[in-house]
Amino acid sequence: MREVVILEKVYGDRSGFLKLEGKLKTLLGELEVEWKLSAVKKNWVRVSLSGEDEEISANLVREEFGEVPYRLSAVEEGKSYRGRFIDLGRVGYGVYVDIGIFSPRPKDALLPLYYLKETFGEMPVRRMIRAFGWVDNLPVEVTVTGLEFGAREIEVNFSDAQLNRIKGWLSDGHDKVFIAGTTSERVEDALIKTGHGRDVKRVEELGLMETLLILKRGTQAPGIIKEIGPHVRGAIMGALKFGE
Repeated sequence: MREVVILEKVYGDRSGFLKLEGKLKTLLGELEVEWKLSAVKKNWVRVSLSGEDEEISANLVREEFGEVPYRLSAVEEGKSYRGRFIDLGRVGYGVYVDIGIFSPRPKDALLPLYYLKETFGEMPVRRMIRAFGWVDNLPVEVTVTGLEFGAREIEVNFSDAQLNRIKGWLSDGHDKVFIAGTTSERVEDALIKTGHGRDVKRVEELGLMETLLILKRGTQAPGIIKEIGPHVRGAIMGALKFGE
């Protein structure tokens, strides 16, 4: 048997398991392999593979979805990792990102306050989180800038690509809604049911259960959240607003 803990999480309404099953059928359907999905610590997903083609299947899964580092000793300074915001607003000295470290014990990476202020301006972390629409489990890519194995501390910055993306979100003048905890298909169903599909410029799938709605100019994010909220129960939503 081969096991891969992939760079996806399933939580909220857990519809991600069904979506992931479909993706795996497309990826592995021609191979002699069976798979089983399960959630491990902090909602990361483990794919367990068995059969004649389990080794090649595991490699295909890694290529398609990525794999968490798992061990702190596998993390390298200067390297970029995909992770998820976690426990946003819990502390005032920065923002934590879960990049999938479980051994020797679970450990999150820190985007420190001084870096956030240098990058986005002087404001408290919690206000920044609200203003930018950030929500727990939003996928982000970070680069390791400091690593202390003895103290088991990981300090990170946003990768260049991620920072450019965030700055684009903050500067294009379109209200945005970040949705975590359901699939993009369910979000699109909610937009159709409420008649608000016409108010959305673009739907971006950020992860298995994370979606970004870029709204048309003049459409306000809080109004969209109020309308679609009852149709995506279990999801968390954040608004990036550009004024009334």
